[in-house]
Amino acid sequence: MTNAAPVDLDAASGEPLHPAASEVLAAAHERGWGDPRRLHRAGRDARLLLDNAREVVAGALGVRRDEVSITSSGTEAVHRGLLGLLEGRADGRDATLLSAVEHSAVGHAADWWARRSGVPGAVVPVDRHGRVSPDDVVDLVAPGTGVVALQAANHEVGTVQPVAEVAARLDGRVPLFVDACAAAGRRALPRGWDAAAASAHKWGGPPGVGVLLVRKGARWASPFPGDDRVDERTSGFENVPAALAAAAALQAVVTERDEVATRQHALVARLREGVTVIPDVDVVGDPDDRLPHLVTFSFLYVDGEALVHELERHGFGVASGSACTSSTFEPSHVLAAMGALTHGNARVSLHRDTGADDVERLLAVLPGVVADLRARLGM
Repeated sequence: MTNAAPVDLDAASGEPLHPAASEVLAAAHERGWGDPRRLHRAGRDARLLLDNAREVVAGALGVRRDEVSITSSGTEAVHRGLLGLLEGRADGRDATLLSAVEHSAVGHAADWWARRSGVPGAVVPVDRHGRVSPDDVVDLVAPGTGVVALQAANHEVGTVQPVAEVAARLDGRVPLFVDACAAAGRRALPRGWDAAAASAHKWGGPPGVGVLLVRKGARWASPFPGDDRVDERTSGFENVPAALAAAAALQAVVTERDEVATRQHALVARLREGVTVIPDVDVVGDPDDRLPHLVTFSFLYVDGEALVHELERHGFGVASGSACTSSTFEPSHVLAAMGALTHGNARVSLHRDTGADDVERLLAVLPGVVADLRARLGM
């Protein structure tokens, strides 16, 4: 057991509240508690703050304010974005086409639609880095395809997807949904989406805030029962203070993005290189065209759950198993689709204040941890 301070290396699951969000949150609670539908002063104050939050998010993401809706989570934004594009179709095309490495929120939504419509979806394979080929996407679009879903970047291995190229190849024939939850704030939003989703706790906003983007002119309709709220694309009483804090955090993260991304990209490159001193390790994902803060590696003859617990005993918090189902340590469908090792994996993702010393400490500990776990198995 180490006496050094614990180091959380699971930023991909959630960032601590950004200082910019902390500053805004308390003040927003003083003015943003009212119902933004009401015409009295408290309602007008809440509506002003909500509109301001949407304006700031739009500016940070490079979209129109009327394309921005605030939801109660990234998952809700994913579900409303994907299913809304299907609901908005009037031509009976109900099949989904997803990449093989989409987040489980996308997969669950597609499965729900398939059960409801009776039309099975299809899956686009990926290469060894976890990236689709635009040719494969176009080739797999069928007459009944109602939506294509392609993430901006992968939440487990960091690989960036060719969203803009896929959108250009589709040329408006099929709407494109983009899950940008892992990438929003860290990279510019890719071009070509008809609907997209993001999640505030991934960039240091408060948990329980998502962002749904619906492109102006897209054929989108709510797939769920309506609600008499400010924004007809959402439902439920708006958490105005959290929305404003999320917007402030996003604006701050985008402002500092270049500096943070450069530093994190170098630290992850050091991790990717340093871990290869351990025998039988598979470092996955694109080494260059990737999210700057994230890397996954898998060790042969190592149990993923044991790896997580042993690293925590040494003071490091990492993720393992599928990032979508990590509480059960199920094999990762992302790694399986890539043909990578699916067990004994660790996903390391850096916070904005993770330093070189933290990375070097982890690299110093890992060889011994892996050797010990393999020895327990008689390897």
